[in-house]
Amino acid sequence: MDRLAKRDYYEVLGVPRNATEAEIKKAFRALARKYHPDANKDDPDAAEKFKEINEAYQVLSDPEKRARYDQFGHMGEQMGGAGGNPFEGFGGFGDFGGFGDIFEMFFGGGRQQRPRGPVRGADLEYTLELTLAEAAFGCTKELRVPRTEECDTCHGSGARPGTQPVTCPKCRGTGQIQMTQHTVFGRFVNVTTCDRCRGEGRIIESPCPTCRGRGRVQKTQRVEVKVPGGVDTGTRLRMPGYGEAGERGGPPGDLFIVMRVRPDRRFRREGDDLFTNTEISFIQAALGTEIEVPTLDGPETIKIPEGTQPGETIRLRGKGTSRLRGSGRGDLHVVINVKTPGRLSERERELLMELAALRGEKVAGMTEQKEKGFFEKMKDALGGR
Repeated sequence: MDRLAKRDYYEVLGVPRNATEAEIKKAFRALARKYHPDANKDDPDAAEKFKEINEAYQVLSDPEKRARYDQFGHMGEQMGGAGGNPFEGFGGFGDFGGFGDIFEMFFGGGRQQRPRGPVRGADLEYTLELTLAEAAFGCTKELRVPRTEECDTCHGSGARPGTQPVTCPKCRGTGQIQMTQHTVFGRFVNVTTCDRCRGEGRIIESPCPTCRGRGRVQKTQRVEVKVPGGVDTGTRLRMPGYGEAGERGGPPGDLFIVMRVRPDRRFRREGDDLFTNTEISFIQAALGTEIEVPTLDGPETIKIPEGTQPGETIRLRGKGTSRLRGSGRGDLHVVINVKTPGRLSERERELLMELAALRGEKVAGMTEQKEKGFFEKMKDALGGR
């Protein structure tokens, strides 16, 4: 771009001459996002506009260059010498290589750098199977959970006892390799993870024989878990510090225990309440009776009222599961199923036919002669009246 045709840098960034550094940086970010060549591939002038914006920011973001520019205009650049990285002062903008990396910075990308300080260990998850009674009342379980722990031989350093990790000679302890590229838009620095130390900044020349330089070993830990009453399938218990060991002195992760309650053929669970089915004969339903039903506390005798209908429910208060949040227990609901006999003896059939006739109900196999005979018998029983 011909310097005689250059626009005023304040005009390029759209800021007043008394703009603060923060205002200048904010304006530059907005314009760079708008005119970035990767975001304007159909605009042939985008690259030139982007270069003009960068050049203006390079000068106005540097106090010395800005002072010369305010006094001498564009001639001040020749007096002080331009050049250098056009992205200096933009929060490490020069540490990104090429338009692709710049585009990632502006539009949601960004280079991930491997952390080199203490790193918290990963969390673990363990599925614990319980019976319905264990889930209902709570229990204590001892688990054997495999996890990584700090090596006792090297205490997590990864180096053989008596030795220490040394600074990586390739990256000089930074964990990164920088490659500088010069383009028409200025100098760009491409940063990659060091392939010698894998970003650690140090290497282990004499690995620990126990963990082979990893600093951690696989072990099986015994964990005692107190399961509260009222848990259900999907309930999660968190045990802080029982997860994977941390790295470089970081804290361990947590252990999450996920409950899975095995089905119980006797009961169906809905929240804190339990449901069970029981069968009685139609005679017991009609006349009433006492029967024994299962509960989590053992068998219990309940009274069936006279005239109980199929599908009716008898509730036993406090015989359900413990409440996980709160006190007390839910209820047990006994659902009554009335069973009709399938095979009848001649005497049973005769008695039922008489009962049907007595109640005025028509049933299969009943004849007028039988009905008359029944009424005749009734008259005889009443003394012929």
